[in-house]
Order: sequence, then structure tokens, then C-alpha cells
Amino acid sequence: MRDRSPGLGAGLLGGAVAAALGLGSLAVLVLALWISSPYPDSGPDGALHVAAALWLLGHGVELVRTDTLSGVPQPVGVSPLLLLALPVWLVHRAARDATDASPEPDGPPPVPARTAWTGVVIGYLGVGTAAALYCSGGELRPQWGWVTVCLPMAAAVPAAAGVWTAHGCPRGPLRRLLPRLPGPVRALLSGPDAWARLAAAVRAAAAGTAVLAGGGALLVGVSLVLHGDGARASFLQLTAGWTGRFAVLLLGIALIPNAAVWSASYALGPGFVLGAGHLVRPLASDPAPLLPPFPLLAAVPDPGPGTRLDWAVGLVPVAAGVTVAWFLARAAAGRRWRTGAGEQAGWRAAPWSAVRTAGALVLAALLCGTAVSLLAALSGGRLGTGTLADFGPVWWQAGPVAALWITVTGMPVTLISRAWRLWRGRARAAERAGRAATETGAARAPLMAAGKGAESPAPQPSKPVKGARTASGPGGGQLEDELYDFLPTGDPYPRAWRDDDLPGASRWEALRAASTPARTPEQPSTPTPPPPADALRPTGGPAADASRLAGGRVADASRSTGGPAADASRLAGGRVADASRCTGDPDADASRSTGDPAADVPQPAGGPAAGVSRPVTGPAAGDPSGRYQEPDPSPATAAESPSEPARPALPHPAAPSDTSGPPGPAEPPATA
Repeated sequence: MRDRSPGLGAGLLGGAVAAALGLGSLAVLVLALWISSPYPDSGPDGALHVAAALWLLGHGVELVRTDTLSGVPQPVGVSPLLLLALPVWLVHRAARDATDASPEPDGPPPVPARTAWTGVVIGYLGVGTAAALYCSGGELRPQWGWVTVCLPMAAAVPAAAGVWTAHGCPRGPLRRLLPRLPGPVRALLSGPDAWARLAAAVRAAAAGTAVLAGGGALLVGVSLVLHGDGARASFLQLTAGWTGRFAVLLLGIALIPNAAVWSASYALGPGFVLGAGHLVRPLASDPAPLLPPFPLLAAVPDPGPGTRLDWAVGLVPVAAGVTVAWFLARAAAGRRWRTGAGEQAGWRAAPWSAVRTAGALVLAALLCGTAVSLLAALSGGRLGTGTLADFGPVWWQAGPVAALWITVTGMPVTLISRAWRLWRGRARAAERAGRAATETGAARAPLMAAGKGAESPAPQPSKPVKGARTASGPGGGQLEDELYDFLPTGDPYPRAWRDDDLPGASRWEALRAASTPARTPEQPSTPTPPPPADALRPTGGPAADASRLAGGRVADASRSTGGPAADASRLAGGRVADASRCTGDPDADASRSTGDPAADVPQPAGGPAAGVSRPVTGPAAGDPSGRYQEPDPSPATAAESPSEPARPALPHPAAPSDTSGPPGPAEPPATA
């Protein structure tokens, strides 16, 4: 549920608060000046009447001054534009807050636009009407005809803008407004990209208006510097006290936007009027009538024909036209907008044709001229009934001339800038394409040289597919940044490693050979520990010498012959020794302890194994085939020697047919 009052009540409260804030700020300022004044003319009630009258004058309401030297009431219709800025901002913010639009997608719905707008406007007008009734009995009295027109307009337009922005700037109200426009204006907004051209024209018109206003403010500053003596004398002549001078300074600051609009009208050509029949223009200025002393009026150009310095003010509308042209050319050439991430990050608008670009420029010129006319009408007014009955720029001349300046100066700049941007876009696209093709070719060159045909062929520019859709602008031109049909399409997955020394086939063979494990004979699960160093060492004496001599001759005979008999003998002897060590044979221990020479002699196959003699087969037994195969142990033998691991059959080469060396000594027979 919502934690607030109903929508209409919130709008009423917001509008009343906005009006009270604007009125209260002026009341505080006037009361401060009244308190600091050494000779006040009236009491606090008079000061509050002046504050209410200034608040209404800021809204464009014309006042009537009854306290004059002649006794004839005189109108005061020049509204300081700076006083109008504060109420407009307050009303806009009140309408936006009254809508109560939640930023969360799943938040509560906002207040209806009509409800919020009605509440804010009624609340603001209620306070404004009370202020007009209050100051109607003072020296500065509002004219009710102006009150009924200017005050509702000053409240309704900013409130509508605030509600529209709070709802996300929908296009529905603009669509309902388009049929009410004149036919030529509706023709400028025709086409599929009408909203894009309208948005670009609005931005360009706002920029052009800002340049005109800024240029006018610059001209005011330059003129004040050139007429510094007269401005200083008029400032000191108005009042002698510092409080009065401070009030004059505040009034001059509030009128600076008005002076900027007057200077912009002067730069455009129509100029402004200082009384009936006294026109000030760059080409020629009429003599001004007797004006009241004021610093801003002292900066008015001297009467007479214009000089080169006066003609130089024509650079201000030229700068405005170039600014409008730059904004439109940027939009006409196509602009990239960021809309997401990754491959969906952004899209490029189709470029406009030259005709549509020219139409957008004309629309922007019309909008800029309308804005200048409105500002000129608000910045001028009446300051009397005689000579000062017409004071300020002529709005119906300033607006059309501003539109003409922008059209004439901006049209060639817009078309030339658009053509240059399109050409630059095509040149950059071609440069990026060439760079991409060069980098791709340089990256694939080593692979092609190393593979020698194994790699894919060189990339070829792909041809556009027949029947494929090509994006085009309104004028039928193809997008310059959409030409991506030249990128290579072959070998999308290149190899991650490169080697320029060997061909691709050789590299694969080397990797395959290195990755294949070598086939080695299986080893026993439990490795046999090596025999102790003293196991085969004789104890000494002649018997030890004989055993060493016999062992050496047997080893030499086995090495020299290299036959299967020696291999079988070594294999059998090793097994007998292992068996004797594992089983703890008492005979073997006795022979080692007594120094028996036969203990050190390599035992032939079939040595003692736990006291059981096994027959020997193979080369040592006269098998000429050279294939040795140990018989499977009997169940009894396997049961008697559980600690001996199973040994696989070892292949031996065939016995040589011819031996170069002398035959060795005969092998001793196997012993039990």
C-alpha cells in the first residue's frame, strides 16, 4: 500500500509549497533591505506589498505604479527574467514529486498525470491569487487581465513538463500534438525516422538558442567595459547609501538575462526599441530619448551609423548557425548509441539523406526562432505611457530573423559536414578492414610455412551472399560501417602452438612416439633385497683362494661365451641363493661358515630350495633351441616356500652357432 495521501491532495500541497517558497524568498530579501535602509518610506506592510508585486512581475504580470510625480498611474511591464527562473523550477519539481513515480520496476504505479498536474496547478494558483489580492491595495498594483493570463501559463507549462518527465517522457502527448501543427511543419516530420529527426532538431535548436543568449551576454559585458565611465556615474547617481546601491546592484543582476536577449536581437539585425520611434541596430542607431540613469542603459551603443565594431556582432548568429549545423550533421551521419553489452552493445542509426537533413535543419531553425521570439516578448514591455510605451526588442521581428540566419548559415555547413563525416566513416572502415586483414595474414603466415599444405589456405575475401539484406538509410545509401564482408572466414580455430623447424606431420609423429609408453618386463611386486656383502666372501686360506679362482673362471666363461647356458646358470644360481637366504638353509650357512669352496661357486639351475632339489631344463640341460621355460612349481614346493615370489619368464637370445673364444670349464653338476 502507498504510504502517502491521495494523488490530488499531494499535488495541491506541492503546488502551494512551491508558490510559498518563491514568494517567501522575495519577502525575506525585501524585508532585509527595508530593515537595513536608513530612511524607509513605509512600514513592514509596504515592504510585503512590494515583495508580492515583484513576485507577480516575475511571472510576467504587468503592474501599475500609482505613486508618480505627475499623479498619473504608469505601467511597469519589464519582467526580470531571473525572477522567472525560480518559480519555473519550483513548479517543475513540485509536479515531478507529485507524480510519485517509483524507480523500481515492481514498485507501485505512479499517480495519473492529469491528477498530479491538476493538483499542482490549482495549489499554485491558489497562493498566486491570494498574493494578487493582497498587493492590489498597495502602490504597485497588478492588472487583473495579465494576472488571469500570465499566472496560469507560468504554472501550467512547467507543471506539464514535470509530469511528462516523471512518466519517462512518453511520445503519446507529442503524437496528439502533431496533427494540430501546420501542414508544412508536419511534412518535415514525415518518414520512418521522424522521431529521431525531431529529437535532433530540438537539441540543435536548444544549442543555437544558448549560443545566441551567451553571445548576447558577451556583448553586454564588452559594451559595459567600453562605456564604463557612464555606467559608473549612473550607478552612483541613483542613490547615496550603501543599502540603496545594493538594491540597484540586485536589480541590475536580475535584468542581465533581459540585456542578453536585447543584445542577441541587436546582433541578429532587428535590434531593440528605446521608446517609440527610437530603434537601435548595428547598421544605424537613432538618438535615444531622455532615459533614467541606470548602468545597463548606459551600455547602449552610441547613435549614428554603425562602425566595423558594430558590424562584428554578426559573428554571434553565425556561431549559432554553425552550432546548429554541427549537431544536425552529427545526427545525420549516423550516431552509435550504447544499448547493452557484448555483441548487442550499441547500434548505428542509418544516415539521413541530404533532403531529410535539410528538412531537419529548417525545423531546428523554426524552433530556434520560436524560442527567440518568446524570450524577446518576455524580456521587453512598457515603462510608461508616452515615450517609454515601447521598450525592448520587437519579438515578431527577432524570431523570424533568427530562423533565417540559422537556415542560411547552417545549410551549407550541415550538408558539407554530413558528407565529410560519411567519407571519414568509410575511410576509417576501410582502414580498419585493411589492418585486420594484414594482422590476420601475418598471424597465419608462419602456420602456412610450417604446415606446407597441412594448414588451411590463405584467407580470401568472402563475397556477399546473394539476397542478403543490406541496411540502408532513408535515401537508399548503404551504411559505411556495415561493410564487413571482407573479413577472412577460413581456419576459425588455428593451432595453439607453432614450430617453424619441423613439418606438421613430423611434429605429430614425434608427439605420438613420446606419448606411447615403452613395453618393459613386469617386475615382482615385492623387490628382492640385495645380498649382504659378506655372504659370498670366503673366510680365508687356500680354500678361499680356490673358490675365488673358480668363481672368476666361471664368470669369464659365461661372459666370453654369452650363451644360453651361462644365462641359465646365473639365473638358477641367483634363485638358489635367494631361496637359501629366504628360507635360512642350514647347509648354506654351514658351508659359508666353514669356508667350503663350493659355497662360493655359482650354483647351477636346480639348487637347493628349502631342502628340495628341482630338475633344470633349458639350455643348461642341453636344450639347443635357446628358449628357456621354467616349469611350474609343484603344489608341495609352493607350499614349502611361501616367501619366494613368482618370477616371470625372461626371454633369452638363441645360442650362437659359432664362438670365437675357447670353451670354458664344464659347469659343476647341481647339488641337492
